Amino acid sequence: MNAAIFTIIAACLLGGCRNPTNPPLTDDKDSNGSKSFTLVADWPKMPAGIQLGQVMGVAVNSKNQVIVFHRADRTWVAPFPKEKIKGQTIAVFNGESGKLIKTFGAKRFIMPHGLSVDLEDNIWVTDVGSHQIHKLSTEDGSVLLSIGEPGVPGNDRNHFARPTDVSFSNDGGFYVSDGYINTRVVKFSSTGEFEFQWGMPGARPRQFNLPHGIAVDALRVYVADRSNKRLQIFNHDGSFLKEWKGDHIGRPFGVATDSTDHVIVIDGGDQPDNTRSRVIIFSKNGNVIDSFDAAQESDAKNLGHDIAVGRDGAVYVADAWANSIRKFVKRTETEDQSQ
Repeated sequence: MNAAIFTIIAACLLGGCRNPTNPPLTDDKDSNGSKSFTLVADWPKMPAGIQLGQVMGVAVNSKNQVIVFHRADRTWVAPFPKEKIKGQTIAVFNGESGKLIKTFGAKRFIMPHGLSVDLEDNIWVTDVGSHQIHKLSTEDGSVLLSIGEPGVPGNDRNHFARPTDVSFSNDGGFYVSDGYINTRVVKFSSTGEFEFQWGMPGARPRQFNLPHGIAVDALRVYVADRSNKRLQIFNHDGSFLKEWKGDHIGRPFGVATDSTDHVIVIDGGDQPDNTRSRVIIFSKNGNVIDSFDAAQESDAKNLGHDIAVGRDGAVYVADAWANSIRKFVKRTETEDQSQ
């Protein structure tokens, strides 16, 4: 046997063969499979008579309030209804206690999808039913800005076609993943003026097959290229940098970043029969730091749809088919030692 091959085999037998870009998780895990995170039980605390519908979007503002976008009594149907949802579609929770603070959004949206919060705590939502994005007041949900012609799809600077998500640069500009029909990312100024766009159908760099979620940090734009089963990473000007793809990332539905340069992905799996709600946490270099299953045994079905991270590091998972928003926090040293 070749000496070099013998050396490799011996090393694997003694120490285990490892993929350096995706190191295995340790055996010190919580019941959900995480080595670092645990589910917060009884969060949120829903008042009697109030229920969430399909939970589509989630974000956390500077006050540690968790804002949730859901479909009330509506589900995804084809063709979409023309009538707006009668019930409240946005719920705001205290991030620490889980107490419901307020609700709003009745009679405003046809098919809620993505929700984000900008640097001034304004709420931004995408309505795939009306082909619009809206900027809302965090106080009462009043509409401050709308882009897109209601009910009219298009592929220009004034129209979307089922836009999926919004994220923000530090200068107040924002990026829209315009995803179910159009396969592009669109950049706007802080005042809502069109600046540029990129993307076309395909699987090559700067091409998309359903850009479903988007997150922006100080240097990069991360796009959950859902049907291509990859995360594409760009400069702020849309220049392609790299892609993360493989079994370890699955089918990314949503993406978020945190203050420590981690990138957090929610993998929703394959519809209709192999869906899931799996969280993967990456370093900025693409190494897997942790992963865990956000589904619970009591769930009839799961579809992890969006994800957000609070300033305290808590991770919030929006599960559309479990009609839930779930909070996961880092385990304490005491919990680590008890495992």
